[in-house]
This record gives sequence, structure tokens and C-alpha cells, in this order.
Amino acid sequence: MTYCLGIINRFGIVMGADSRTNAGVDYISAYRKLFDFSVPGDRAILMCASGNLSVTQGMIHELKRDIHNREDINLHSLNSLYDVANYIGDKSRQIQDRDRAWLERDNIDFQCNFLLGGQIKGEDPQLFLIYPQGNHIQATRETPFLQIGETKYGKPILDRTITYDTPLEEMAKCALLSLDSTMKSNISVGPPLYIVMYETDSLHLRHKLQLRLGDPYLAKMRKLWEDYVRQAFEAMPNLEWKYVDEDPSEDIPID
Repeated sequence: MTYCLGIINRFGIVMGADSRTNAGVDYISAYRKLFDFSVPGDRAILMCASGNLSVTQGMIHELKRDIHNREDINLHSLNSLYDVANYIGDKSRQIQDRDRAWLERDNIDFQCNFLLGGQIKGEDPQLFLIYPQGNHIQATRETPFLQIGETKYGKPILDRTITYDTPLEEMAKCALLSLDSTMKSNISVGPPLYIVMYETDSLHLRHKLQLRLGDPYLAKMRKLWEDYVRQAFEAMPNLEWKYVDEDPSEDIPID
């Protein structure tokens, strides 16, 4: 399992991912799940991957190979991020179809999801979620974040915090807290954590961060968050109980 997220608003894009993969409790390893295919000055292209590791690694290999071989259609030749999303969806289907019979025979889940975020010169920044079937949805002003993998633990803080006007640095902190909250509740998500921040119209990725287990900033952030959540909890007013003198069983009809 994994957890990746992308957040977009008028200031730019923040994307983050953990690195843990596992094939059972006795075999846990780390692989990068956030990839940068940018061309400074022309396009910023970021992609996160979750799902079957062999399929996602095959995807990354083929995307890089198409760029290296200067294929007519590749991540650097397409003129819109929408077309890039379709190209990635097509590639995902091709790889899954190639290996489908052998993986299904052994009941191996081969499906994968991808997050694609960035900006191509002449366009606005965009963020897409690409499904295993190759189709995709796009983040909007009303729904400014997308997630893949183990999404449920990191979603509440995004729901309560992120808006279309949230400053980029605040978005980055929120993304990291979302990742950390997921790690806290699910052992299948773990460091190193990767965070990138892209500023609208810069066409250059200037902010990258890798946080390993035991990183001082990560430890400080986790402690502060837990302390503040506990303080907020303790400050909540007590419940206004409705006290009754009657035997509650009298209110229950008996046949």
C-alpha cells in the first residue's frame, strides 16, 4: 500500500508521497513513488504512482524510454497536460493488458493509479487522477486535492484546511501532516517522504524535500501537531447531558 496526494490552487501545486512497499509483514522495502519529468522553462510534469510495483516501474521505464528515443508522442512532445494524461492512461492499459493473463492466473492485483500534476507553457496548472482503466478526472476549484492509495487517514485534515486561496507554504505543511497522519494510523505507509512544491507560471521546480525516518523536522512537526490536537480536544466544552430520574427501562415497550 502507499499514500500519494496532490493539491492545486491559484498559487501552484503541492504533491507528496511515501516510499513504503510491502509483500507481506516480513518483506518491507522502499521505492520512490513521486517522479519529476520537467523541462525547465517549457513544462513542469510531476507524477505519483500507487498499485502493483512491477506495473508502475514498467510505466516509468516506458515513459523515460519514449523520451530518450524521441518518440513522436512522449511527455515532452505533447502540447497539453490533458493529452499527457491520456497518453499515460494509454500506456497503463497497454502494460496491464500485456501482463494481465499471467497476473490474473495467480490472483495478483495488477491495477495502478497515477496522479499527474504540473503546467505546460501557455496553459494553467492542472492536476489529474488517472484510473487503472486509463480514464481520468481533474481537480477543480471546488475539489482542489486528489489522493491515491491509503487515502482515508490523510483526508480529514485536507477537508478542513485546504482552500483555493491557501498559500503554497501552508499547502505544503498540510500535505506533510496528511502524510504523517496516515503513517501514524497505517503501518503500510512509511518514509522516506517526498514533497514537491510548484509555483504557478514558474515552469521550474525549485522546491523539493525528502524526509527520512527520524528527521528532526518531521519529529518536531509530529509532536507539535499532537500537542495542539490534544489541547484543542481538552478545550472542547463538556457534553450537555440530559439527566432523568425515571428508570429508562420504563420507556421501552414490552410485549
